Amino acid sequence: MTLSSLDRQAIIDYRIEKSRNTLKEAEYVIAGEFWSLAANRMYYATFYACEALLIKNQISPSTHSGVSHMMNLHFVKTGILSSEEKHLLSLLFRMRQTGDYDDLTDWSCEDVLPIFPAVKELIAKIITLVND
Repeated sequence: MTLSSLDRQAIIDYRIEKSRNTLKEAEYVIAGEFWSLAANRMYYATFYACEALLIKNQISPSTHSGVSHMMNLHFVKTGILSSEEKHLLSLLFRMRQTGDYDDLTDWSCEDVLPIFPAVKELIAKIITLVND
């Protein structure tokens, strides 16, 4: 499906807004000490921002793994995102997968709080890339 530039921009704007709102949800559930849900919301806040960046660049992966792969290919390997940022994206993906699908796995304060500032910084950087 080919999108007009107006449709593409509307989707990008929607994904950025969804990323920002989901990051607020993460802050809210962190305050309530719901650590596994916080990990999930941090992942999705980042995922939506990544989708916006990929859409801006006319890259359309159809799966979560596809988003991760395309981010690595087009933004990490080119040096736009650092290896530390790549590791954070991978960690968030694993946390979401494990927290959502593995039995007897719960994330803790020690897992979530140390990475939350980096998640906020990464999302801000991705949004800046989208807006450039």
